[in-house]
Amino acid sequence: MQLFEIVVTKLNRSLDFLAGLILAATVILVVANILGRALLQQSILGTYEMVGFLTAAVVGLSLGRCALENSHIAVGFILDRFPGRIQRCIELFVGIPVFAFLLFVTYNLFTYGTRIALSGEVSPTTQLIFYPFIYLVALGFFVLALTVLLKLFQLYSGGEQK
Repeated sequence: MQLFEIVVTKLNRSLDFLAGLILAATVILVVANILGRALLQQSILGTYEMVGFLTAAVVGLSLGRCALENSHIAVGFILDRFPGRIQRCIELFVGIPVFAFLLFVTYNLFTYGTRIALSGEVSPTTQLIFYPFIYLVALGFFVLALTVLLKLFQLYSGGEQK
């Protein structure tokens, strides 16, 4: 159990760090495009496309860390009124379908990425292959599923999730 927690935590930190690097690259791209338009009257072709792909990767890769640290918004004002044991039971009851759903999303994203890769489809403006971005988002959802599984193990063993 401790090994699983260490692996999931390190995976989340690594993917979050990668998301930060991608976000920094996105900012540099946008600033370079703005400066190019203002100073040289020349914009970078496909900036809108690339920002979209990069933003999807940032969001997908940072989901797990957000869940690991409970940094997401949770509507628990009704659930908080119940005793701790009932809260854990409800969270387990909800967490299991969430874990299954995240595995389903991961599988379908990997399948979709593979289909795009095999078809040779590229982005319309820059002709950029974009299936790697789909795989990055799928990886992010897989690590999010592992994080939910870790939280379920912690709940099952009697630990508090909050």
